[in-house]
Amino acid sequence: MHKQKKLIKIVIIFFSIMLFGIGAGWIAFSSIIRPPTIPQTPAAVNTLTVNGGNSSSSSDNVDNGVGMPLTEEDFEERKPMFFTFLIFGLTEGLNANTIMVASYDSIAGEANLISIPRDTLVDVQRNSRKIVSAYPVGRLGGQGHAGGVERMRYEVQTLIGFRPDFYISVDYEAFVRMVDAVGGVEVHVPFRMFYIDTYQDLHIDLQAGLQTLNGRDALLFSRYRTGTEGISPTISDYRRIEHQQQVLSAVVRQLLTPASILRIPEFINIFNSHFDSDLSPGELLWFATQARSIGGADAIGLYTLPISGTSGLPFWYELPDEEGILELVNRTVNPFVRDITAEDLRLAQ
Repeated sequence: MHKQKKLIKIVIIFFSIMLFGIGAGWIAFSSIIRPPTIPQTPAAVNTLTVNGGNSSSSSDNVDNGVGMPLTEEDFEERKPMFFTFLIFGLTEGLNANTIMVASYDSIAGEANLISIPRDTLVDVQRNSRKIVSAYPVGRLGGQGHAGGVERMRYEVQTLIGFRPDFYISVDYEAFVRMVDAVGGVEVHVPFRMFYIDTYQDLHIDLQAGLQTLNGRDALLFSRYRTGTEGISPTISDYRRIEHQQQVLSAVVRQLLTPASILRIPEFINIFNSHFDSDLSPGELLWFATQARSIGGADAIGLYTLPISGTSGLPFWYELPDEEGILELVNRTVNPFVRDITAEDLRLAQ
């Protein structure tokens, strides 16, 4: 009897220590999960300091990282707990062929995302005035990745009227691994997609119909634009954006399922290996904990930057639609209490 009591006592002590350890670990873990501090955001584009801006015009008030000094009047009152993000996908570590601006309103539990066509015209002075050139211009201007990010933030701001708070860059492998981690995505392939480009080592051959794609095929579906004549049609960049958003929506739908909780260590590994961001791990985990407050993938608004037309030959610039941009931005991703106005934009004439 004495030995049995002693054994029970040891078991109680052991489990008490275990519970204390788990509790202490959870407290320590929880202490790093916190929302990010919203940075002060300049409202006027001509007050922004940007690195890697050596190809911009003198009217940018930018000189390789030295800009006009900011005053209190340059900052606008922000919506509480409203966060904005610049998200872009890198190909071969240099070209940002996918560019998005997203927002998350943690009070309303709403998220919105605006895709920016890669050929959108921006108000800069360089050979290629397309937004897709922003990252390589900044990166190759002597400031590396940081210069590329800042240059893109600046040029995106000229289009939407504010500087996104945070950035997330993603490479192809991250896309593939994330899709595979959620078990693939169900998408509707509208027609046979067939295209071979030996220079890019690109071989696309997807059959038409509703199907579940693995990571590699989902990437090919998202990249497809030019088809092989007589087999598959060539599509516009807008159609490709629709395909990218279809995949994104499917990934989000999978991430919001209870089963995804078991994959969190794998998601963290993918992020550490293939993502780059100015958000800390604790801040990213906080956003992950907020996912349940969004009412499913259908509650995430997916949009494309309004375009009024094209410049045609020789450059085929996509021309921003000022009125459409203001309406969309103010309805979705505007982080300010007051509306973005035409004075906040800097659209090319």
